[in-house]
Amino acid sequence: MAHRRFRKFNTKDTYPEQKLGNDLSMAVRAGNHIFLRGQVGQDLDGKMVGVGDPGRQARQAMKNVKQLLEEAGSRLAHICKVTVYITDRAYREPVYLEIGRWLKGVYPCSTGLIVNGLARPEWVMEIDVEAVIPEGEEKRRPITGPARMAKAKGGRRKAKRVRRKV
Repeated sequence: MAHRRFRKFNTKDTYPEQKLGNDLSMAVRAGNHIFLRGQVGQDLDGKMVGVGDPGRQARQAMKNVKQLLEEAGSRLAHICKVTVYITDRAYREPVYLEIGRWLKGVYPCSTGLIVNGLARPEWVMEIDVEAVIPEGEEKRRPITGPARMAKAKGGRRKAKRVRRKV
């Protein structure tokens, strides 16, 4: 099975002031494993949220995490590992309180790091997430068109699903 890449982009568009040109994705699904690009206080359209407010940045980052996992066929409950980067020890409490609200009852492994800075000076936190969809919980591919009905023995009708190739 080929890896599925979601929300592909090039860094020359994301960081036009830098001489970059890397092809990246916001999420990659490899089988049942989901890897997300580090999420920050910026919405998925690139708009900055919560400048100077680590709690608001964490809230936006977790909104992004939830949305990206869902786009990849996963959910927050599937998160296994998080790595949290903060630029000041004082940000630990507001950032971790917000992340904890989103991951209540999930119990992922977690690593936290205090770093000198992130890719943009207004970013004060970043969360890196890995998730694994448990066997039997894989989301089915969307069905295209109405379910077709085919006559079966005994006059009963069975639904025949038509799946779209992805």
